[in-house]
Amino acid sequence: MRHIYIYILLFAMLSAGADNILAQVTFKASAPAAVVEGEQFRLSYLLNKEGKDLRLPDIPDFDVLFGPSVSTSFSQRTVNGKTTSESSVTYTYILVAKKTGTFTIPAASIKINGSNYESNSLQIKVLPPDESSSQEPSAGGERREERASGSTGTATVSSNDAFIRAIVSKNDPYEQEGFTVTFRLYTTLNVVNFGKIQFPEFEGFMVEEVELPSNQQLQLERYNGRNYYTADLRKTLLFPQRPGQIAIPRGSLEMVFSVPSGRRVSTFFGTQEVMVDVKKELVTNPLSINVKPLPANKPTSYANAVGAFTLKSGMNATQVKANEAITMTLEISGTGNLKLIRNPEIEFPNNFEVYDPTVSNSFNVTTNGLTGIRKIEYMAIPRYEGTYTLPAVEFAYFDPNKKKYETLTVPEQKLEIAKGDSGSGVANTFVSRQDVKVEQDIRFLKTGKPSYLSSTTFFVGSFGYWLWYLIPLVILILFYIINRKQARENANVALTRTRKANKMAIKRLKAANKYLKEQNKERFYDEVLRATWGYFSDKLSIPVARLSRSNIEEELSRKNIDEELAGKFIQILDACEFARYAPAESNAEMDRIYNDTMKAIEEMENKLRKVK
Repeated sequence: MRHIYIYILLFAMLSAGADNILAQVTFKASAPAAVVEGEQFRLSYLLNKEGKDLRLPDIPDFDVLFGPSVSTSFSQRTVNGKTTSESSVTYTYILVAKKTGTFTIPAASIKINGSNYESNSLQIKVLPPDESSSQEPSAGGERREERASGSTGTATVSSNDAFIRAIVSKNDPYEQEGFTVTFRLYTTLNVVNFGKIQFPEFEGFMVEEVELPSNQQLQLERYNGRNYYTADLRKTLLFPQRPGQIAIPRGSLEMVFSVPSGRRVSTFFGTQEVMVDVKKELVTNPLSINVKPLPANKPTSYANAVGAFTLKSGMNATQVKANEAITMTLEISGTGNLKLIRNPEIEFPNNFEVYDPTVSNSFNVTTNGLTGIRKIEYMAIPRYEGTYTLPAVEFAYFDPNKKKYETLTVPEQKLEIAKGDSGSGVANTFVSRQDVKVEQDIRFLKTGKPSYLSSTTFFVGSFGYWLWYLIPLVILILFYIINRKQARENANVALTRTRKANKMAIKRLKAANKYLKEQNKERFYDEVLRATWGYFSDKLSIPVARLSRSNIEEELSRKNIDEELAGKFIQILDACEFARYAPAESNAEMDRIYNDTMKAIEEMENKLRKVK
């Protein structure tokens, strides 16, 4: 029995080792994604183990001119005293396509240690040969030729040999809808070097760069009856910020190509043509984007969102004690202009202390837009016990595929607030007092002439005697009146915030002026927005989370503030929100917004004093 157990153990170990060996086998096919009809190309199969009996699949659309040629590579390295080795075998065939179209090369098979393995299949696009009569100028530029300076030959680079195209994924997007602009190089020559690159500016768009692979290979593409090797130089995701025609100007790129000079020399291998380097400036074609406006029937809960989104919500607790924090979380996920959407508004009860929401973003830049999750956390602290209801939260967005507005809703929430611990929510300040005791065992002797009092004069009943009663009484009455007045004012939080609104706004604008001098655009506009929203929150006694453009205009109208002044504040808010994500603004524009904000707040203070 002992021997049987040993045999079983050895068999299991050998089986596990064999499984590991088999699991590490890789058999991969590779070929160009696009080829030209009648031109030769390579079909390779890479195997990391020794194999035999390679069987090529049936490929009637291609002719096999040569193969397989077998090449073997071996590498060995030692790291920290541990030596590892790798070997690979490559089987190469030379093929030629018979006709144009898109064809599939099925999987090949090979045997390794008695087991069959199959490679991956390949899809190859066969392009027709170049049209010899094609003399059309390239896209976005006139037909020009560059000659090599100092060359005795006729080395030139025509506009048909190399050019750059600006390709848009959509010519008529909606406002705030993402689309891509790709700058693609087309060439029939060998690229030697890149020179000065100047891509166009994207005024009127929010810009996100799409990351391109650093080791991308040239791809074959047919354009205007000719086959070119192409590579994407830059891909940019754009979000138009206004409707109408928006122009994207030309860009330029200097490149050096290796070009035949027209001279031939005799070498050991025969007569060869001399190649020279030619510098050429490539200019992109200008673009005109027709941005369509969004439909006019916007829902009241529209959050400046364009794309396709989903909405999830969560609450940390629905049953808490007074003075304990409640956190509600909204997660907006999908694809679209996630950076530009406004946070949905949550109407907390009036006796809840509400804090500014915390926003965290996790985005990936794709060709369709920003894809990811925007997480918004709203924190509030209930101050009194009771049963409360948070109303339903709506998030409206425009879906460009459906061409209509969609509204997502979070159902209302019931909150049970129990009585909190005494003193947990109020911070009291006590001033401790201590009587000072003075003990003196030895007193100084009085010197000088003594003063005598008449035996017929009494202090009781005199004028000074009654003053000692009247003065403390008057002081006590005044102290009581002042204390009651201060208590009433401190209890009126809205009045306190209203009086301090101007000071808080000026303080935030000073911070904005600091960022203006540092030319920190994003922090500058954040501070101006905080100052403006905070000013209205304090002045109108409305929490920031419940502020909106509509209720600001209503409250100002109720206080008999003219529409022109209210419009100035709305223009300041719109300009700041747009400038945070737009291309870099000039210092003059930032100075204008700062001065307009200061003047608008000063004018608002003067109007409100007259109303009072």
